[in-house]
Amino acid sequence: MLRPYLVKALLTLAAVILISTGPVSAARDTDSYDGNIYPIYTGNGSLVPPSTSLANALENKRTSVLVFYLDDSAASKAFAPVVSGIKLSWGPAIDLIPLTTDEIQGKNTNNPKEPSTYWHGNIPQTVVIDGNGKVVLDQEGQVPIETINKAVSIASGLPEPSFTISIKSFNEYNSEPSKDGYLSPRK
Repeated sequence: MLRPYLVKALLTLAAVILISTGPVSAARDTDSYDGNIYPIYTGNGSLVPPSTSLANALENKRTSVLVFYLDDSAASKAFAPVVSGIKLSWGPAIDLIPLTTDEIQGKNTNNPKEPSTYWHGNIPQTVVIDGNGKVVLDQEGQVPIETINKAVSIASGLPEPSFTISIKSFNEYNSEPSKDGYLSPRK
């Protein structure tokens, strides 16, 4: 049984620790680790982990969009709303596969079913692969969503979305893509 003075000392220590720790903050424009960037900066935690692998997408002859990123990269944080916009534009018609490069660094392979085959070593990087394994787009940096949508349309044979995606920022941390001119759901 704990003695009253020991309980009081433990409670005092806990209070001091709680008071002395500052609030947690996220910063989109720094290379700090804030957690997974998709739920934090786009409100879209459904992007990670990816719902499929590149190997499965290729086996099923589906168009894939690989996005290489790091959670502690300001450039990746800035690109996160575009990745969420790709999901909003194409939904289940494609396999969107955002991959943190932590898992593939140092892997050298020429296997087309392995994402590391396509990564150049820079982030963010976007690669669009058609159902036959042909690379239709391979660009680094802040690739405009219109460029990605055009490549996905070529790779999949589907028309480009009839609406545009705009990125709405709520504050210095949170953004989300929204559909402009959206009239009916994609079939």
